[in-house]
Amino acid sequence: MTAVGVAGAAGRMGIAACAAISGAADLELAGRADPAIGVELSSILGDCEVVVDFTAPDAALANARACVAAGVHVVIGTTGFDVGALEGLSGANVFWAPNFAIGAVLMMRFAAEAAAHMAAAEIIELHHDRKLDAPSGTALRTAELMAAASGRPAPPIHSVRLPGLVAHHEVIFGDVGQTLTIRHDSLDRESFMPGVLLAVRRVATLEHSPTVGLEQLLFAH
Repeated sequence: MTAVGVAGAAGRMGIAACAAISGAADLELAGRADPAIGVELSSILGDCEVVVDFTAPDAALANARACVAAGVHVVIGTTGFDVGALEGLSGANVFWAPNFAIGAVLMMRFAAEAAAHMAAAEIIELHHDRKLDAPSGTALRTAELMAAASGRPAPPIHSVRLPGLVAHHEVIFGDVGQTLTIRHDSLDRESFMPGVLLAVRRVATLEHSPTVGLEQLLFAH
């Protein structure tokens, strides 16, 4: 059994992560940390081998530093902070992904492939109205991968925040006499949990830290 703690356990993603970890036969939910329930991350680190972070942009980096300093691996799903600042952290492994939905990772991969062949593209990302960062980490990562594949500047990103939405990403390509649309929709936060559990199970064996993107686990050879 791997002992797993959740930072941001009272949030919607944190609640879903706690439920997924509790339901996994090979994982143990060893601690829940969240200011909303009066529990600090530092108080659960001694009980955990891995911490899953679904907190806020202004807390994620400090949490990652605290985890690795305690020798605890960390899986981060929080976006909107400087991911580059994770470089150089030592003591345990760090994994970060902007999106843990398998379909979203495939969307990013397909968009990068299409970017090399289509003349132009724009990205539309739509999320619930309580999401703190815009553009989304997924949209930024998609644009980065598309730019690398095409050799052109990253495409424009348009952000929508409305109640009723969860997480939706659409890449629209245009070329002579044609368009191509690639879209992924997360209709429930359970869509992210298989990816979260995959990262939790693999983080201790990572050869590179930080490792960025669920595609590093899905498509590694």
